[in-house]
Amino acid sequence: MKKNTSFMIKMLCCSLVRRRSRMAAALLGIAIGAAVLLGMVTLCYDIPKQMSKEFRSYGANMVLVSSGRESMNLDDAAKAVRHFPEGALVGMTPFRYIPVRHNMLPYTAVGTDFDAVKKTSPYWRVSGEWPAKENEALVGADIAEYARISPGRTLAIDGRNSKHAKFEANITITGIVKTGGVEDGFIFMRLPDMEAMTEEKGLADVAEISCSAGEKELQDIAAVVRTDVPSLEARLVKRVIQSEAAVLGKLEMLLYLVTLVVLVLTMICVATTMMTVIMERRREIGLKKALGAEDRRIAKEFFAEGVILGLVGGLCGAICGLLFAQFVSASVFDRSVAVEFYLIPAAIAVSVLVTVAACLLPVRRAVEIEPALVLRGE
Repeated sequence: MKKNTSFMIKMLCCSLVRRRSRMAAALLGIAIGAAVLLGMVTLCYDIPKQMSKEFRSYGANMVLVSSGRESMNLDDAAKAVRHFPEGALVGMTPFRYIPVRHNMLPYTAVGTDFDAVKKTSPYWRVSGEWPAKENEALVGADIAEYARISPGRTLAIDGRNSKHAKFEANITITGIVKTGGVEDGFIFMRLPDMEAMTEEKGLADVAEISCSAGEKELQDIAAVVRTDVPSLEARLVKRVIQSEAAVLGKLEMLLYLVTLVVLVLTMICVATTMMTVIMERRREIGLKKALGAEDRRIAKEFFAEGVILGLVGGLCGAICGLLFAQFVSASVFDRSVAVEFYLIPAAIAVSVLVTVAACLLPVRRAVEIEPALVLRGE
């Protein structure tokens, strides 16, 4: 038994070495297929995480509002935020809206945390400086254009708080914010400044939350928040979430389609190579059959060659696939990809299966060879 196995291995090695140019072509095809397979699957696992982080530049994907008519308590909002995964939470930004007047014209002033805004709404474009000191503010681009307001100007505003007590303040405009949205029509100031003017602390009308999570996970978090903090209602920003899901779904479909096409091309490459090898070895196969070799043994020999090619090509391709995935992730997202090591043996196994499947037709042709026909005249 050991002698037969040793002879089989020696025969396979000699067969592969004698036709090394053709086998190298098949090996290259298998390696490319395995590289694309592992690289694409790795990206399919990692891209949703990377893309979710990139989508956070388009704004919040969840908002917290009061479940009643009164304003939201910021302590309750802080309690709700504890239910978000620490690594996935980008930030939370509170907003408090009050009507004010300047030169007898009505405007809406918004109190917020500008450090938090930079995290949850990085799409804000500010011409000038962000407010950093007391009574400094930003003005929306629409208001700045209409009222001819420029950075450095001081505005006198007045209004009334919820108790109808009148307040007045002078704010210095440090910058003009432009988003192309409703923000262009607001005056933004530091939340502590608004609390000092209205003499109402710890309140907000809405809190925007940016979290790197999918729709299902956000729905689960929203349900927990509603149960644990009854005074708040967590709402998903459907426009942002649905856009994320649509883009990621199409991207994953594209990656899987490319992988499938490459695997089919790999199968065709291997099948063509093996068919050529069998045509070159027709006399050898015929001689073996004339000497009593069974069809099963001949098929076993070619399948063994295919398995060896699949293992070697799959291993080389797996290494190249990891490097390919790292290169794509670094080039597109400027981040390293998270490697799922269990995908390596899976990619090698798929390479072997694809190679064996590609050998089915050539092996069938090999066992159908008639010794009397190929050995005529020998």
